[in-house]
Amino acid sequence: MSKHEMISPENAALVLIDFQPAMYQGVESHDRLSVMHNVQILAKGAKLFNLPTVISTVAKDSFSGPFMPEVTDLFPEVEVVDRTSINSWVDENFRRAVAATGRKKIVLAGLWTEACVMFPTLDLLREGYEVYIPADACGDITPEAHERAMDRLVQAGAVPMNALQFIFELQQDWARGETYDGVMDILKTHTPYGIQVRFSKWALGEHASEAGIAAE
Repeated sequence: MSKHEMISPENAALVLIDFQPAMYQGVESHDRLSVMHNVQILAKGAKLFNLPTVISTVAKDSFSGPFMPEVTDLFPEVEVVDRTSINSWVDENFRRAVAATGRKKIVLAGLWTEACVMFPTLDLLREGYEVYIPADACGDITPEAHERAMDRLVQAGAVPMNALQFIFELQQDWARGETYDGVMDILKTHTPYGIQVRFSKWALGEHASEAGIAAE
């Protein structure tokens, strides 16, 4: 595997960690609603392109609350790994779930960047995985905390990206008709570009497509 090779439906898995009410309360590095939209972009993209997905919580029943249902409802078959550890990787069930994906490219997002993203990423890198961090789908207690965590992650060998980049790398070509409508739905629901999509469909007709006339 190579970091020069883009992620694809065949080579990547998604790992989402601790998108829970107590953890969101501490996020001051980003607008929280923006993070909520971006993690849904990741989750809906993984669902659309059939990426193996791992979901983990920390102390969901005793402190932090449940993982956001906008994500877990997409994956009713996925057993959420609940932990007591800050570092997900030290939890045997989490390690087993990651290994079960069969993928070495791991796209990982979580709350908070400095700990629940950082710690398992360092271990994953040490174990030979490639880790990609959608920075806009993570959050931390301050902008400084998030930025320094991302600096350290990149220095350790993780690859920074963003949520829409994840979707676009998976789609690759607007003429890929089997996922085109699903991607458009994600853009309309969770991004400002959705305004343009709606306008183009209104002005040019529902046949309007970035794939051009060939897609009609």
